[in-house]
Amino acid sequence: MAERVLRADARRNRERLLEVAVKAFSEDGPDAPLESIAKTAGVGIGTLYRHFPTRDALVEAAYRNELDRLCAAVPGLIDDLAPERALRRWMDLFVDYMVTKRGMADALRAVIASGGNPYAHSRDMLLTAVGRLLDAGVRAGTIRDDVPAEDVLAGLSGITLTISDPARREQALRLLDLLLDGLRPRPAS
Repeated sequence: MAERVLRADARRNRERLLEVAVKAFSEDGPDAPLESIAKTAGVGIGTLYRHFPTRDALVEAAYRNELDRLCAAVPGLIDDLAPERALRRWMDLFVDYMVTKRGMADALRAVIASGGNPYAHSRDMLLTAVGRLLDAGVRAGTIRDDVPAEDVLAGLSGITLTISDPARREQALRLLDLLLDGLRPRPAS
């Protein structure tokens, strides 16, 4: 079944609701008041429910929207930056995404407990994004050709575990630089 096309104003309302919901669920947890989300987004509660009939639908859509934004950034980064810089910039975006996901963890767990699966396509989307960035670097000769996207994603995920405290963000950025250094081609012996 084809997704219905939203009018421009309805699309803006939906996008604003998702943006506000991510912040609310990250800061206030799964019980963030939907009325407050609607009000902050500048719409009525009826508009929220027209787009997202349940709290779980809003949580899942907010999470998927963040994932989509992260993965959709890849083509622009590849077009605008040198491949190695594009990969490093995307790593920064990944850290931001993971911090948001961690903030929404309780809300996402509530969705899973009620039978939803917000992570159904996450891994595949992330691996595709990382793969495209690695391929661009390999073609440019700035990234090794023997490192699978799965390994890079695992490294990135591990790095994000270090930033449970915002004061440790600087450490995470240094670790991203180390990961990138490890992806550069080795000098010939």
